[in-house]
Amino acid sequence: MPAAVTMRRTKLFALPETRWAATAVVLFAAGVATQLAGGPAWLWWALYLACYAAGGWEPAAAGLRALRERTLDVDLLMVAAALGAAAIGQVGEGALLIVIFATSGALEAFASARTEDSVRGLLDLAPDTATRVTADDEEETVPVAELEIGDTVVVRPGERIAADATVVAGGSEVDQATITGEPLPVDRSVGDEVFAGTLNGTGALWIRVDRLAQDSVVARIAALVEQASRTKARTQLFIEKIEQRYSVAMVAATVAIFVVPLLFGESLQRALLRAMTFMIVASPCAVVLATMPPLLAAVATAGRHGVLVKSAVVMERLGTTDLLAFDKTGTLTRGVPELVEIRCTTDSFDADEVLRLAAAVERPSEHPLAASVVRAARARGLDVPAVGEFAAEPGRGVSARVGDHRVGVGSPAALAAEAAPGADTETAAAAAAALQARGCTAVVVTCDHRPIGVLALADEMRPEAAAAVAASRQLTGANPVLLTGDNQVAAERLAARVGITDIRAELLPADKVAAVRQLRAGGAAVTVVGDGVNDAPALAAAHAGIAMGGAGSDLTLRTADAVVVRDDLTAIPAVLALARRARRIVVANLVIAASFIAVLVVWDLVGTLPLPLGVAGHEGSTIIVGLNGLRLLRGAAWRRAVGARPEARPDADPAT
Repeated sequence: MPAAVTMRRTKLFALPETRWAATAVVLFAAGVATQLAGGPAWLWWALYLACYAAGGWEPAAAGLRALRERTLDVDLLMVAAALGAAAIGQVGEGALLIVIFATSGALEAFASARTEDSVRGLLDLAPDTATRVTADDEEETVPVAELEIGDTVVVRPGERIAADATVVAGGSEVDQATITGEPLPVDRSVGDEVFAGTLNGTGALWIRVDRLAQDSVVARIAALVEQASRTKARTQLFIEKIEQRYSVAMVAATVAIFVVPLLFGESLQRALLRAMTFMIVASPCAVVLATMPPLLAAVATAGRHGVLVKSAVVMERLGTTDLLAFDKTGTLTRGVPELVEIRCTTDSFDADEVLRLAAAVERPSEHPLAASVVRAARARGLDVPAVGEFAAEPGRGVSARVGDHRVGVGSPAALAAEAAPGADTETAAAAAAALQARGCTAVVVTCDHRPIGVLALADEMRPEAAAAVAASRQLTGANPVLLTGDNQVAAERLAARVGITDIRAELLPADKVAAVRQLRAGGAAVTVVGDGVNDAPALAAAHAGIAMGGAGSDLTLRTADAVVVRDDLTAIPAVLALARRARRIVVANLVIAASFIAVLVVWDLVGTLPLPLGVAGHEGSTIIVGLNGLRLLRGAAWRRAVGARPEARPDADPAT
């Protein structure tokens, strides 16, 4: 169900936050290199202070704005800690704090810009203009925004439909994958509903506008993505409260440690040294590194194995997943129809002959089903003859002369309307009904207006789908859910093959979002896996969203938190297992970092902590947690994650 969407992509270095962060990193690296090389102190001091200016002016300005609103945030606290470090000669330590926070802010700004790009790009699905039919039966080109309810619009072959509407004349097949996720174009005739942004096939349609442009399904998808993105941002409110309290407590403690000893006769220099030592050892640098290295290392490892996780925050979310919801078409399936069965309705033709004739007639056709029939004939090594007098009737089928016979390939509905009564016709109708009941698309082949066979086509299931579903169930302890816009019968047929029992079918994008919210309301951290534009709102509303990269629409790839680049479903449980291990390392690192900070702070408060020892302890904890997190960069980390799959356990590396 791929859809071409023209995206407005914000470049990485188009954002000022990114440029300032990059400048700070370069200056910090130059300062470290100069200091280690034994360069003059004034030079590496100048480089570090330039790093302060490049990376610290923006968080300092934000912190001052927060102060004017009578709040205190960690940004200003870190700038103060960096300045305090410089005041007692530890300018390199302060520069490191500046680099960490500047880089974090740049990544957050870049992610926000890409989300806005995705929402704007979705609206490019719908055309800018439409051909409106006037009361005098004349045609005029008008902007889509000027269409009103009740207007009649003509949609020619290959054009995108401009509005949600009802067909009032004509007939055609319409590719609705962007809205419903259906893998194949559907026939649309008088009385049927069509959606803005969907692609018309080979016939012409006259449609009556039912909704204004701003109320169309595609516009509502954009609104759902934007709304869900804002909802995610609200989950950060708890963290902001913790930051506020920590900031106030640390500033108050630093001031108290400086002022109280002065009141009891402590010298100014000694009181300042104790206060600055406290600010250094109590700074959350080690806590920041306790969290980021394992998550970023997991991101890098996943990327090397075909899973693009967009940030450390996403990796942390994936690690808390306890329920997976899969889309059907293009996710558990390839999104490409394949011939799965041939039923002959007469003894005069065998299966190969039925397929050979059908492929001959379908070869000139542009319909996706035609390509599947021709591909199946070639896979069997059949000789596909040339045809003459080819004719196509949109919504009904195609026909052509093959040798001395008139061969047709069409829908069961066309067979019922045109075929002569008889045993062959009844057999073909029964075969088509049985195949459709199994969730297949049935195509009837006729020769000289008599049915000779029925072809069954179905979306091809990914060979690793069942294994991925089983591994996901074992990893999370919950049965995965199937969310699809396809019909109930097709959904049940696929679900039975992959081992899913919870099936939600015939869902529009808003219905998928409602299903995700219902699952989350039950307390589940739901990760949704999809690939189409119609999946984008559900991916945005989920705890985390994963997109299939091979066939995924551009909007979905932007909306998703992670992308499976190689379209290997088994990588999904593997990356979830890797994320869980990263979270365990984060917890261990936080315990280590908090223990070091607690010991050093108590030492500084109740005793006399030498500044070099305080810096050594602080830096030592930073190095320990950093190296512990970087263990996930090893190839063994991915092999261990893959070992979470049931079929891979016997081959798991015992060393990991």
